Amino acid sequence: MTKRRKVGNLLALAVLSALAQRPMHPYEIATALRSWGKDQDMGLKWGSFYTVVRNMDKHGLIAAVESVREGRRPERTVYRITEAGREELSDWARELVSTPVPERSHFRAGLSVLAVLHPDEATRLLRQRLDLLERDVTTAREALGQHARQIPRLFLVESEYDLAIQEAEAAWIRSLLAEFTSGTYPGLDAWRAFHETGEIPAELAELAERTDFTE
Repeated sequence: MTKRRKVGNLLALAVLSALAQRPMHPYEIATALRSWGKDQDMGLKWGSFYTVVRNMDKHGLIAAVESVREGRRPERTVYRITEAGREELSDWARELVSTPVPERSHFRAGLSVLAVLHPDEATRLLRQRLDLLERDVTTAREALGQHARQIPRLFLVESEYDLAIQEAEAAWIRSLLAEFTSGTYPGLDAWRAFHETGEIPAELAELAERTDFTE
């Protein structure tokens, strides 16, 4: 079970990871996170950035060190990570690495309503997705290879994970398409008949009436 955290927004985790390197003011933190690609890793929403920073300060995860001014720019507060913040960073990392949580994708949502499409159209669209995925996999594999020559593998592990997920998805789609094209997918004839005649086969009609499904 995941913990209820004082500041649960993943922006807080990102900020802690930045301040674990050195004290910074918020603009520096945001710049560093973008340059490290943390905004992509964590799907950060920047609109709440300053609110998150203030809440972290309020809860003692970070602390103000000094205020600095550069030229005519507004005064900026430099923050450091506190001991409580370091403990939170480590504990949060342990939780994220060790505990699976449901992560619903747009693709899963589309698959859940695949029946509204004719099987031939579903097949065509899945082939289209597979083509795009294979292109992305090739690009990601090349990029990972280039980065591996410059960056320690420890700091590329999330990219390895992304590539593995893409490859697994592509393999699953190939398998599904093979069943569609060979006609061995269970219920394919009933699915096709519904779209071509407008009549719901008895087995599908009975299924549609059920409301006792559980995940």
